[in-house]
Amino acid sequence: MGLTKQYLRYAASAVFGVIGSQKANIAYVTLRGGEKGRYVAVGACEHVFIWDIRKGEKILILKGNKHEVTHLCASPDGVHIAVGYEDGAVRVFSLMDGESNVSFSGHKSAVTVLHYDSLGARLVTGSRDTDVIVWDVINECGLYRLKGHKDAITQALFLQDRNLLVTSSKDSFVKWWDLDTQHCFKTMVGHRSEVWGMVLLNQQSRLLTGSADSELRAWDINYLDKGKETGEPKEKKGKSLLNDDGDEEEGPDEELEERILSCQKAGSLLREARDRVVSMTTDAKAKIIACHGTDSVLEVFTVLAEDEVQRRMAKKLKKAKKKAQAQDSVEKEVPDVVVEKTLGDEILRLTTIKASSKIRWMDCVLCAGGELRLVLLLQNNTVEAYNLRTGVKTPTPAKTARLTLGGHRTDARTLAFSSDNIAVLSASGDTVKIWNRSTLQVIRTMECEYALCSLFVPGDRQIILGTKSGGLQIFDLATGSLLETVAAHNGALYSLCLSPDQRGIVTGAADKTVKFWEFELIKDEGSAQKRLTLNHTRTLQLEEDVLCVKYSPNQRLLAVSLLDCTVKIFYTDTLKFFLSLYGHKLPVLCLDISHDSSLIATGSADKNVKIWGLDFGDCHRSLFAHDDSVMFLQFVPKTHLFFTAGKDKKIKQWDADKFQLIQTLEGHHREVWCLAVSPNGDHLVSSSHDKSLRLWERTREPIILDEEREMEREAEFEQEVAKGEETVVPGETKGEAALAGKKTIETVKAAERIMEALELYRDENRKMEEHKYACESAGKQLALPKPNPILVALGNVSPSRYVLDVIRKVRSSELEESLLVLPFPYVPELLSLFNSYIQDGLEVELVCRCLLFLVRIHFGQISSNQMLLTAIDGLRTNTISRVRQIRDVMGFNSAGLQFLQREIESKEDVMFFADATGRLGEKKRKRKKRERAILAIA
Repeated sequence: MGLTKQYLRYAASAVFGVIGSQKANIAYVTLRGGEKGRYVAVGACEHVFIWDIRKGEKILILKGNKHEVTHLCASPDGVHIAVGYEDGAVRVFSLMDGESNVSFSGHKSAVTVLHYDSLGARLVTGSRDTDVIVWDVINECGLYRLKGHKDAITQALFLQDRNLLVTSSKDSFVKWWDLDTQHCFKTMVGHRSEVWGMVLLNQQSRLLTGSADSELRAWDINYLDKGKETGEPKEKKGKSLLNDDGDEEEGPDEELEERILSCQKAGSLLREARDRVVSMTTDAKAKIIACHGTDSVLEVFTVLAEDEVQRRMAKKLKKAKKKAQAQDSVEKEVPDVVVEKTLGDEILRLTTIKASSKIRWMDCVLCAGGELRLVLLLQNNTVEAYNLRTGVKTPTPAKTARLTLGGHRTDARTLAFSSDNIAVLSASGDTVKIWNRSTLQVIRTMECEYALCSLFVPGDRQIILGTKSGGLQIFDLATGSLLETVAAHNGALYSLCLSPDQRGIVTGAADKTVKFWEFELIKDEGSAQKRLTLNHTRTLQLEEDVLCVKYSPNQRLLAVSLLDCTVKIFYTDTLKFFLSLYGHKLPVLCLDISHDSSLIATGSADKNVKIWGLDFGDCHRSLFAHDDSVMFLQFVPKTHLFFTAGKDKKIKQWDADKFQLIQTLEGHHREVWCLAVSPNGDHLVSSSHDKSLRLWERTREPIILDEEREMEREAEFEQEVAKGEETVVPGETKGEAALAGKKTIETVKAAERIMEALELYRDENRKMEEHKYACESAGKQLALPKPNPILVALGNVSPSRYVLDVIRKVRSSELEESLLVLPFPYVPELLSLFNSYIQDGLEVELVCRCLLFLVRIHFGQISSNQMLLTAIDGLRTNTISRVRQIRDVMGFNSAGLQFLQREIESKEDVMFFADATGRLGEKKRKRKKRERAILAIA
């Protein structure tokens, strides 16, 4: 048996360089009862970062799996945060320890909306798949799925104290849902284009919507008692459809709508911006409205209280009367003046805030003393915070914080490792940053031109950047200053390479030249210290633009990639032509030479990687490497293994001797621009269009290629299972409501575990029956058969208890879907087991939930089966009596706790829970008011 090559796995170590991803919104959170408006949560690729705005530090990381975060929503109590992902999953994290114990899977595509109800017990989610799902957070299960919209959901809001839901979508409709009956009872069609945002105002008696134009439309909501006559004259019968003028059009369901609420257009506000609304939000009490479009301007409005509106209307009336008297001064009669109240009298423009870049998302919170705090997530990977005093007449926003240090404003297009493997260089269109690899902290940030390539000068005290303008910039790391800018080329400088003797560099640019440079120390006038500079020695003129240059490690050859899709090899000493490597169909964007100068690998925009021999220029193998252009390629030092990065978001490792794919590193969510391998080969850092830098670390875990391929095939199979056809619920018609969950590989596996447990239960029962028959035949007691090893391993539990344990271990949010996958032949045994569990009082709530679901979906087969009638009848009596007993116990406990609360309050004069916090806040306000009055008198 021949020797096999051992490969070591590279694993994801960290994500850094990203302050906030553009896909997910930004939200204020509170940590451990901390200050309001101090901490914000932002999506950072698949993770969520919690930033302390005041200190500019990252406090907590909520780690995701592999899908990008698309929406965030903090719970009303501030203890949890719900996170929606690109694949439609929702996870609820605890802000105390950063752990996630609750996850929901119901959507087929990215989650676009998350919103809690006022108690934090229910969560509504909307998605690009047009569905709205309501989840029970406490019970960790889905309640129902609401279908009706024809495009992505943009907002979903619960109505406080009413079991109603209002949703908006890109299909231009706003729908009202009655959650008691799970149906849509009103559709508002007053928008000519997509509805992008929506807020509720004035104790939820007004709805404000933002669309693709500059108009914010307001709608007055009148809530009516269900089932009672309102005494108002009946309109035309038909479904309520509001057109753009606020008039109602005909539809089939207006009578039902009139029993719940009526909605009329109240007017509109004009925004300064002419583009669409991107996001719109209010503070917790809906006193402040903030909205913005696709530009850098944020508009802030204030909603006046009713008494303030009345005062403004009185002043307006007084002015109107004076004006009328002045006009009719000749006549002695004072005319009757009527002033109509408009939307502009109730909602006033407070101010506008100009951010430093285009705004992507924002959030606001109103603090004590009327201080409004706003936080903006900008499109250039920046977070800005502003303060605003709402009590003054003309408030001026003050910028209080700006998070920029932890990332680049534009994509990092070049990376480099220092010779000691400790420092990492990343350069973008405006700045170059030096990072500490172990702590991931920024050591230096220096302004530069648009950088395309970079390297550390030997000694790691200086760095050199090649820029888009054709210049070479030399920076000193100790002082963080620019030493010199050398005008090296007349076109973009695409590539530079350090010579193996470490005495100089070679550069290639779009001006069709390759230039050779030597390091030199010179002394400036008036300075005692010498500084580094570059001395131009030779120039190689070529016929096409140079895309990449690379020395062979023995410094004998120089490889040059040209725009004509070829790679030319020259002798370094004489610059004479040696070889031409042709075969790529598109230009070669990257290349590298192995440590022994025997192999050269080239990556091209034609998605292929070719491995050539440097002795004769023969092509050893052509590999289809990526699904898009190969952007970067580099050998691991002292090996024939190399990494490639592509626009298909993947990084791949290859073996240049065996021409095999070793592993694929997935993690980036956009095109990967470049990567750098550390000199010792233990670390890899990569940069992407998603603004993130990722660090990968070589582990001691060996890779077995056959197992890797098997794992890839299993992952593909699981994806196919998850993307399979929807499970049809027997007897259920396709209406507006459906089951909340969806079929996933986890639900299929859970159903298989339940079936295996039931098979084990059958086998054990059959063995016991055979043993009983054998004892009767022999006329004496025989030894009991050996139980199943699984039951022994679990402590000799009974088979029926084992089935219950398996059901209990199924995740609550996946239980219904798992039971839905379960074939009917297993249901009769489950029903008999459920009867015994209820009689013994084991997990009554869980068993009743499973029982009612199974009866609902298999009602036809169960009711037509005579054998199951006795089991169902027994379940009916046992379930009702046991549930009634549990309800009585809970009621008794609740009454006992209330009695104890009243007793302690009466004895110690202490208030509990919400009353106590309310009274305490009121006392503090009164004390502050007294102190201000005393100071005013003094």
